[in-house]
Amino acid sequence: MQYGFIKVCAACADIKVADVEYNTRHIISAIEESAANGSQLTVFPELCLTGYTCGDLFNQGVLTDSAVKAIWEIARATEYISTLVFVGAPVMCCGRLYNCAVAISRGKVLGVVPKSYLPTYGEFYERRHFSPAENENGIVEICGQNVPFGTKLLFAAENCKDFVVGCEICEDLWVPQSPSISHALAGATIIANLSCSDEVVCKAEYRRDLVGMQSAKLICGYIYSDAGDGESTTDMVFAGHNLICENGALLAESKLFENGLVYTEIDVQKLAFERSRTASTYFGGEKPQGYTVVGFMTDNREGMLTRHFATMPFVPSSDEKLAERTSLILNMQAKGLEKRLSHTHATTAVIGVSGGLDSALALLVVRRAFIALGKPLKDIIAVTMPGFGTTTRTHSNSEKLIRALGATFREISVVDSVMQHFSDIGHDASIRDVTYENAQARTRTLLLLDLANKTGGIVVGTGDLSELALGWATYNGDHMSMYAVNSSVPKTLVKHLVRFEADNLGGECGAVLNDILETDISPELLPPDESGKIAQKTEDLVGPYVLHDFFLYYAIRWSFSPAKIRYIAGKAFDGIYDDAVILKWLKNFYRRFFGQQFKRSCMPDGVKVGSVTLSPRGDWRMPSDAVSDLWLKLLD
Repeated sequence: MQYGFIKVCAACADIKVADVEYNTRHIISAIEESAANGSQLTVFPELCLTGYTCGDLFNQGVLTDSAVKAIWEIARATEYISTLVFVGAPVMCCGRLYNCAVAISRGKVLGVVPKSYLPTYGEFYERRHFSPAENENGIVEICGQNVPFGTKLLFAAENCKDFVVGCEICEDLWVPQSPSISHALAGATIIANLSCSDEVVCKAEYRRDLVGMQSAKLICGYIYSDAGDGESTTDMVFAGHNLICENGALLAESKLFENGLVYTEIDVQKLAFERSRTASTYFGGEKPQGYTVVGFMTDNREGMLTRHFATMPFVPSSDEKLAERTSLILNMQAKGLEKRLSHTHATTAVIGVSGGLDSALALLVVRRAFIALGKPLKDIIAVTMPGFGTTTRTHSNSEKLIRALGATFREISVVDSVMQHFSDIGHDASIRDVTYENAQARTRTLLLLDLANKTGGIVVGTGDLSELALGWATYNGDHMSMYAVNSSVPKTLVKHLVRFEADNLGGECGAVLNDILETDISPELLPPDESGKIAQKTEDLVGPYVLHDFFLYYAIRWSFSPAKIRYIAGKAFDGIYDDAVILKWLKNFYRRFFGQQFKRSCMPDGVKVGSVTLSPRGDWRMPSDAVSDLWLKLLD
């Protein structure tokens, strides 16, 4: 598929214990189905050709010989199928029987991976029948072919450089030194696990956490294919709990006790990038020590992307996680400010409150910090500074919010000061250009800074991460403060933080915050319309923040190309924004992001709360005169 997305499948076919013929038919059918659905990698459960629960029947040559013939039959059935397939089978090598994963593609057996760690308890006493894997790779003759045999095998797509698969089997994952660790360090971006894990109460949760954490620790995709209800129920049941994870995120999961095929796409390009950023660990190399790299050809034709992309990647999807995350972020913001207030011995915190979202959030953070420090809330000097564009609604909301939170309310109009400034510089006030707008913003900042000096305090900034990314701030105006509490909080998340506090505080404060949430986003630097409502709407000018935050997340956190961002945005916003709208605002994002770096190069201190921040002292270093042509040409 395009842009590094690899279509994968965890398959649990119908089987019968010891009925190799029956099992083979159903496995071949599942392979054909997965291939028809575009799967480039399909993983079946442990010992699925025979059934895991055959017990002492594994000592019968009739069973093991039949399994070898079945491998050959499956290989022939895949002659015109480019899917890389892993099936579980007992394989004899050098007079010993091994529990193996057999890799097959395009009519050939590519390699055989034996299980390293054999359970030695209860029904899982595998050493009764199988030998553990040897330390070194070897060769096994199977289906008339001499193929690589051993635990140190990697299967690398010759026409997709980041598609490299390593394999381990069931118990291998559950031990401290899993083979997948060395596979990942040797360069595997995807781990296939063929498993037969019995089901007991609470085991599914543990298994889900284990697979997810392994994928996070190894920065890999992890496909866990679990045996289902075709296995014997003499003493246990098997639920077919298939899991597909990527770098800690659960992408797909089957329902318990429902055999079938589970699909999704793993982004190996994204994984390779994330590994390149991890300086503490080196992943891969041209010749991984002790490893045999087996090449195969995958189908690189564009397929249908089924993977879900959240429209708001900075905002947790579940209400439970959202509540937990918002509480944490608010506390982090407050803790950062607490330290700055204590270090500077500030008596007051001075903040401009406009009646908009960002200043409301900043004021809520200041309140939290003051409560934690035991400082009186009256020492929060909250200032509303009406100008040419201030509406009755925002002016009223700013005053109501300040008084409801117990801060000291100050109102200082900037109209006279700005008019005097226009006279000083010879600007016609009827010309509503950038000078007209920015003079108001800079006058407000001057007032706040001087008021902070007068009261022995610091100015708390209100601008957010989205505004910094777009440069939607007046240089040395609202761009400047002494500590910027919102500087790593994107606009889409600001709304949820304010809503969280509205619900917590309730009463008059909650009512005001909810009205602020319903107010159009605007700098209010141009006069209202004839009805007294906001005329200058930010999202009409720079684009929807939900799009810009999406672009920001994937451009900065994951370094996706402009074309890839456009592609996944089309999937995420299908039915909301068409491609023309996405392209328009994506181009605008890149133009503004590059053109406005000079503002970020001298931005104030502010606490980092998430994985994306644009502080020049932290995660983002960029020259102020870099140009966006290369990125824009990729979109054209």
